[in-house]
Amino acid sequence: MANINTSKFADHTFDAIVIGSGISGGWAAKELCDKGLKTLVLERGRNVEHLKDYPTATKNPWDFPHRGRLSLELSEENPIASRCYAFKEDATHFFVKDKEHPYVQEKPFDWIRGYQVGGKSLLWARQTQRWSKYDFEGPARDGFAVDWPIRYDDIAPWYSYVERFVGISGNKDGVDTLPDGEFLPPWEMNVVEKAIRKRIVETYKDRHVMIGRCAHLTKPEEIHHQQGRGQCQARTLCQRGCPYGGYFSSNSSTLPWAAKTGNLTLRPDSVVHSILYDEQKGKAVGVRVVDAHTKEATEYFANIIFVNAAALNTNLILLNSTSSRFPNGLGNDNGLLGKYVAFHNYRGSLSASMDGYEDSYYYGRRPCAVMMPNFRNVHKQETDFLRGYMVFYSAGRGRSGAGPNGEQLGAAYKDALSEPGNWGIYMMMQGETIPKESNYVSLSTSEKDAWGMPLLKVSVGYDENDEKSMKDFLVQGAEMLDKAGCKNIHTNDSKQAPGLDIHEMGGVRMGRDPKTSLLNEYNQLHACKNVFVTDGACMTSTGTQNPSLTYMALTARAVDYAVSEMKKGNL
Repeated sequence: MANINTSKFADHTFDAIVIGSGISGGWAAKELCDKGLKTLVLERGRNVEHLKDYPTATKNPWDFPHRGRLSLELSEENPIASRCYAFKEDATHFFVKDKEHPYVQEKPFDWIRGYQVGGKSLLWARQTQRWSKYDFEGPARDGFAVDWPIRYDDIAPWYSYVERFVGISGNKDGVDTLPDGEFLPPWEMNVVEKAIRKRIVETYKDRHVMIGRCAHLTKPEEIHHQQGRGQCQARTLCQRGCPYGGYFSSNSSTLPWAAKTGNLTLRPDSVVHSILYDEQKGKAVGVRVVDAHTKEATEYFANIIFVNAAALNTNLILLNSTSSRFPNGLGNDNGLLGKYVAFHNYRGSLSASMDGYEDSYYYGRRPCAVMMPNFRNVHKQETDFLRGYMVFYSAGRGRSGAGPNGEQLGAAYKDALSEPGNWGIYMMMQGETIPKESNYVSLSTSEKDAWGMPLLKVSVGYDENDEKSMKDFLVQGAEMLDKAGCKNIHTNDSKQAPGLDIHEMGGVRMGRDPKTSLLNEYNQLHACKNVFVTDGACMTSTGTQNPSLTYMALTARAVDYAVSEMKKGNL
């Protein structure tokens, strides 16, 4: 432990340290504190408290200088962040600005980040689906990546455990490609969405259509009242922070819960530089932190360390944690740290219209779409590309637009704006990408940030498999909409860079063999047993589902194991 300032060793020693306060970090904190461990949570960004620090939550559209839209100046200053759908005038304070935290793009990559207590849990899209057995079996069966060290039955109880606390709305659909969970009442499809579903399931026997599942309280239960959370108001203002606690975030749920135990110490403005490894003890003993404002370096110590800084930052911290034992990064004996990064392919989408149904409308602003679990290469290889994609669609009615005679000024135009227009349909893909060694992150040897950390270099791109998968979705999507009776069907390839999906995964993947993976079946570093990684960095493959529910379940499972091992004296 060279160069460690031990003058305040006692004050800086905890049972456990959690790096990051987002979705997985919040869960690690809750579980560790619940189990009686004095836990330090380190967050590189500023403090954000539930209710107190949501400055725009109850503002009206006319309270914003640009009515919620970005100014030209802000857009030009943030060409990366401004591509995110939630980077609006009412939420820019929750996003990392481009100039403040640079990185190196060896290939185009839109890295969307939220540095504050709660992280991106204040900004996520809140869609929550379980993986199926086919997703965990996929790599071994299809011959890509490495075999997952767990199966669906290993994580299913933890899905249930997390779902009950978080509050997931959904319907029991009985579909094995998207297993049911512990659900609150579901949201409802509107009349056009139901019509499309009926025609699709009648036409395609291998395709299932169901209402989306999301982390919104449609009918809060006692566990949610204990958290101080209330019913979702269907406002679609979620990126502002929800004053009702209607959707799950670390700020409204896990962190306050952890704080109530008296075991939590939360330290914002703490940029984690590296994890400290003791050569004699043969384990990690703490972390080195740089104060975000003073730039002063401090060390904190613990028996257990959970790394939950979000996928790419977790890779950065581990790569920067070098020692005589680990000259290439903590746990990196096989040289694979930072490699096999993957993401979700969002490039393909379709739009269409539907005639009729002018006498029907819908209530509220539903926080989820209609979804269709993957139907490609589920049981066996059937196409010229590996794996597949989930499909999401929604139908709605916009404003009718101009007045009856084309007016865009005056009373007739104003009256027309109060009338709903025709039905429009939007459909999108969420495609699985295949982890490959050529998609990686590494550390710059020449450039550092304001806190002395090497800049992260990102070399992640699409491949032929992604192109084929997207083209298949566009063909199948157009065919499904046509058979459903839709008109004016248009396909689109956004050509957006990876990263804008905000589902980056891998680099510290789980596996059975220390020669081909970094983590074991309990998210524990093979080569450093008291360090655990349970955010997106741990993922062996991406599946087609939204990943956050899996991160939460893996985290709760890993904490249970870690605390058990600590009590046995194995950590």
